[in-house]
Amino acid sequence: MRLSAMGDVAMTVPVLRAFVKQYPEVKLTVISRPFFKPFFEGIPNLEFFAFDEKERHKGFLGLLRLFQDVKKLKIDAFADLHNVLRSKVVSLLFALSGKKRATVDKGREGKKELTRAENKIFKQLPTMFERHAKVFEELGFPVDLSHPEFPKKAILSAEITDLIGENYQKLIGIAPFAQYDSKVYPLDLMKDVIEKLAENKDQTILLFGGGKKEIDILNSLSEPFKNVINVAGKIKFQQELKLISNLDVMLSMDSGNAHIAAMLGVKVVTLWGATHPYAGFLPFNQSLENALTSDRNQYPKLPTSVYGNKMVEGYEDAMKTILPQQVVEKVVEQLS
Repeated sequence: MRLSAMGDVAMTVPVLRAFVKQYPEVKLTVISRPFFKPFFEGIPNLEFFAFDEKERHKGFLGLLRLFQDVKKLKIDAFADLHNVLRSKVVSLLFALSGKKRATVDKGREGKKELTRAENKIFKQLPTMFERHAKVFEELGFPVDLSHPEFPKKAILSAEITDLIGENYQKLIGIAPFAQYDSKVYPLDLMKDVIEKLAENKDQTILLFGGGKKEIDILNSLSEPFKNVINVAGKIKFQQELKLISNLDVMLSMDSGNAHIAAMLGVKVVTLWGATHPYAGFLPFNQSLENALTSDRNQYPKLPTSVYGNKMVEGYEDAMKTILPQQVVEKVVEQLS
């Protein structure tokens, strides 16, 4: 399985957990970038194969080497959960060598109908989890996702407890960024949300992000409050996953952090701008009621994009229709 962005990879995890539980006699090998290895730790019968995109597995010859490397593991079937050129090439090589293969259907036609401006068909599309499960079904392994199991909350290291303190009753995570601006809740409104949540001193609010620009913004958001802590850039990714597993709730945009929290069994409240959960990216095992979407009465062309990479003129302020009070109430509701 060849996967890319953080959210894409995180979305495979609940399906693979269900698979190994239902088929304990089958061994899975996940092919992905080394960075994502921690996502799969602790899953029984699952081996991680690191894809070396910079050297050994770079370019077409690199994909031939990847095929040869993976073939040595005596693979019986190939599940392509990514459906991009690289994964298609490897999948084809396995098919030519007589192995079963199946590829995820990304439902591009339905997504076009959902996001086009004219004659929009506004309806719920299959989730990515259902689409991934369908791949395994095609290979002869139907997967039931209705009784999910999640890993236990991780034990926090002294380094983490020193950072976040120990005098909290509830841990709230906030990940206020996304890959595209059209999916990011306005900063002034996010400040209001943080301010209101910080009023309760029994709650510790942890801010997540990455990159210098984001870290600077998070520092400015956390500075006025004793119980708001920016963890970005202060701990390694593996420790960040352990910390997220201990959250009581995560507030996130339509982004990778939402899917990471969900794969760890954490309740997630998501905020949606140009995109919409109907495209199939609602985090795993989360209620549609916890997805706060921009007002379609004011902005009828929403959703304008599947991934948030298209901004429609005049729709820049769509997320302002999600009121800070609504967000705060939804987060607090999850804590009770």
